[in-house]
Amino acid sequence: MKSSSIIILILAIIGTFAIGVVTQIINPSEHVNALWFVVAAACFFIISYRLYGAFITAKVLNIDEKRLTPAKRLADGRDYHPTHKWVLFGHHFAAIAGAGPLIGPVLAAQFGYLPGFLWILIGAVLGGAVHDTVILTASVRRNGRSLAQIAKDEIGPVAGITAALAILFIIIVALAGLGLTVVNALTHSAWGTFTITATIPIALFMGIYLYKIRHGKVAEVSIIGVVLLLLAVILGRYIIPGSGLEPYFNLNRNTLVILMAIYGFVASVLPVWLLLCPRDYLSTYMKIGTVIILALGVIFIAPDVQMPAVTKFIDGGGPIIPGSVFPFMFITIACGAVSGFHSLIASGTTPKMIQSESEIRMIGFGAMLAEGFVAVIAIIAATILIPGDYFAINTKLSFEQLAQLGFPVSKIQELSQAVGVDVAGRPGGAVSLAVGMAYIFSSLPGMKTLMPYWYNFALMFEALFILTTVDTGTRVARFILQEIGGYLYKPLARTNWMPGTIMSSFLVVGAWGYLIHSGNISTIWPMFGVANQLLAAIAFCVGTTVIIKMGRLKYAWVTFLPMLFMFITTLTASWELSWIFLDKASNAALPGDIFVFKLDAALVAAMAALSVVTVADSVYKWYGYLIGKREIITSEVIEWAEDMEVR
Repeated sequence: MKSSSIIILILAIIGTFAIGVVTQIINPSEHVNALWFVVAAACFFIISYRLYGAFITAKVLNIDEKRLTPAKRLADGRDYHPTHKWVLFGHHFAAIAGAGPLIGPVLAAQFGYLPGFLWILIGAVLGGAVHDTVILTASVRRNGRSLAQIAKDEIGPVAGITAALAILFIIIVALAGLGLTVVNALTHSAWGTFTITATIPIALFMGIYLYKIRHGKVAEVSIIGVVLLLLAVILGRYIIPGSGLEPYFNLNRNTLVILMAIYGFVASVLPVWLLLCPRDYLSTYMKIGTVIILALGVIFIAPDVQMPAVTKFIDGGGPIIPGSVFPFMFITIACGAVSGFHSLIASGTTPKMIQSESEIRMIGFGAMLAEGFVAVIAIIAATILIPGDYFAINTKLSFEQLAQLGFPVSKIQELSQAVGVDVAGRPGGAVSLAVGMAYIFSSLPGMKTLMPYWYNFALMFEALFILTTVDTGTRVARFILQEIGGYLYKPLARTNWMPGTIMSSFLVVGAWGYLIHSGNISTIWPMFGVANQLLAAIAFCVGTTVIIKMGRLKYAWVTFLPMLFMFITTLTASWELSWIFLDKASNAALPGDIFVFKLDAALVAAMAALSVVTVADSVYKWYGYLIGKREIITSEVIEWAEDMEVR
């Protein structure tokens, strides 16, 4: 037996035991230790990457490193730019790993730790990683085209137009959901705002250094960037509070919305190598480093999980998420398991920068599994809190009301004193996640007195995690809007036409900025979840079409089955959520609130309707292919050493 097979077998045995402990099949009467969450997730994801990831890329997609990628064939120094695989992994991971894997699992902990944990493991491998890898491959083989353009070319104009409109709606709602979390985390947080702001000039310097001063010196610029980032964190903690600079960084909600929109606009217009890619690469060091330290901290301190495996709210009626575990747990966790937003990155910036098809598994499959691991850490951070304290942070209910629900508050005052902030009644998930992270960090040797530092660091970490998705998402939305605009005025479709770039970027940031300004976590996050999962279903639909046209019908199940599950789950949630918004509109007193709730309901209904049209058109085309009445024509571009053919 090969050594690699022996390692896989050992990991399988350890992982199976760990999952048995987490599910309480083993030692059912004892408290579950969070250590087993880390062991189970690590083993499961490593085995999945090695076996299922290899199956998808080799058997289903037939990855071939001899194909030239669009980054090399169409290099223009702005959008198409060959990028080192580790830099691109950093950009891609930073772009896809937004609020979902952090906030979603925390909110879903209302149902207990087990439903969310199992869905992250299963969904990330069979759903999310397949989704990302298939769409990335499809885009790389089609000149880096967007998901909407691939739908138009491979399915037809009806699916193309409806998919483009659905994607545009969905991405704007998704960016609003992500941006809202950043705004909530940074409001009146001078230290966090300073550190996030400092990453912009650091990234600009890194981009110029890497591509103009010391071309290709990835190791050098990485060391410089990490040192500067650490300095920004330290300076933010010890210099900003109480100094003359504090008023400039201690910003209110509306100011942060405006500044974030300006940043999204600038990041969308500048060349990818100058700001977007180096900033994402820089933040990835902090993201992955922090997650690894958290995982090691969990292993070292081995805290018990306080939340039960399943709570009384699985049938609905919870104080955080009003619906039942099906379908609302799935749309709440979102990016931690399956994320349609990833398809926009996988068919947006990343395929225009990848150097070789051989890197697709690492970037597409690997980055999604890394995000799934982040989601597992988020569940741990939330569920090691006493349930009553968890609900006290994430709801506005009084302590007496929580006690009546069966979740008495225990240590909320101690937690507030430890972090230096009253954490009760701060819903949204970000604060409870930060408290859990701070607890893990401060439990390490010599860290007990630094809990206020770790709490603020955790808030800043969340904001940095999310903001990198906002800048990339805005750029991708600009691409999509320009494609749609090209039907009306052809020059708009050219991504290198500056007037079109500026106008489309302005419209995109204006749209998601308005939604953030007028909404809150209870309205935007469910919309984000529905939008995200509907987009994943559309992407699976496009992926299934691509696989059928490749002549690999026998493998189409790898995308068709997840597509079927996502549509059933998300359309159910869309129906329920639309009625929830309409009910809120009928009970609202202010005209502005009535308009916002009706707008939310209309957006959810529109996204669902457009996605249904896309799938219906696809199924009709599949039937034609299967019975042989429709000719299979693909827009795939193949270029080898010297010749290029389009088939």
